[in-house]
Amino acid sequence: MSHDHAMPAGAFEGIGRAFAFGIGLNLAFAVMEWVFGALAGSSALLADAAHNVSDVLGLSMAWGAAALAKRRSSNRHTYGFRRATTLAALGNSLLLLTAVGAVAWEAFGRLRVPADVQGSTMMWVAGAGVAVNGASALLFRRGSRRDVNVRGAFLHLVADAAVSAGVVVAGAVLWWTGWRWLDPVASLMISAAIIWGTWALFREALHLALDGVPNDIALDEVRGFLVALPGVEAVHDLHVWAMSTTETALTAHLVMPCCDRPPTFLAGLEGELSTRFGIAHSTVQIELSGVEICARAEKGAL
Repeated sequence: MSHDHAMPAGAFEGIGRAFAFGIGLNLAFAVMEWVFGALAGSSALLADAAHNVSDVLGLSMAWGAAALAKRRSSNRHTYGFRRATTLAALGNSLLLLTAVGAVAWEAFGRLRVPADVQGSTMMWVAGAGVAVNGASALLFRRGSRRDVNVRGAFLHLVADAAVSAGVVVAGAVLWWTGWRWLDPVASLMISAAIIWGTWALFREALHLALDGVPNDIALDEVRGFLVALPGVEAVHDLHVWAMSTTETALTAHLVMPCCDRPPTFLAGLEGELSTRFGIAHSTVQIELSGVEICARAEKGAL
């Protein structure tokens, strides 16, 4: 059972403008934040600016990958370019980890030799960041309810707004107390928070790039469902992997008695796999018990 399940053309319909506006807004703010961070001598602002640059890259890569994923399959790329979304997530996480590492290195240096920092500049620039990230997040709020990729962008921007709010607080305390060490400490705390979230993204993206089973699917439950189907005597060569960050594929061999299944069996199974587990692209091979013996089954393949 095999069909072409290209990503629906309307998967990102209506959100293209949100991507364009969000990218433009965050890019303009990142440049402004970097300039004022350098002028104010604030490593916390520079850390947040680097994070905002990563947002721009992430949104751009997600948008471009989504466009590639909509392209139909060809003789050279039989799955199309669905995997581009997974590679984009992996590349984005690596870029972010590199950028944050550089900022953290600078912050450690400033802990040894604290620099003069303008707390008031930190406050109003980071306050603008709360507004920019909050407005950008609102652009993706509606789409986040039905698309996991858009939901990831939405949650990322909400987290960015929270990080900028933290810089506002640090700037206020620094302006009030004059504690110069607070700026690099705030920078390190922001970097640690970013690394914590990015490491999880990196692990998941790498897992999917290596054809791992998506986190929201329990393989034992899928196997149990297949084994429990009427007439199915055994299941082997079962594989589940992510074709993209929004599409999951399955292949399996079902051992069944000869002529003991309704003509709508495969079509009904495809629908059940999609409804129960979100597996939209399934390929199932039927083997007749006592007649056809798969070589991989004899070797004990999963």
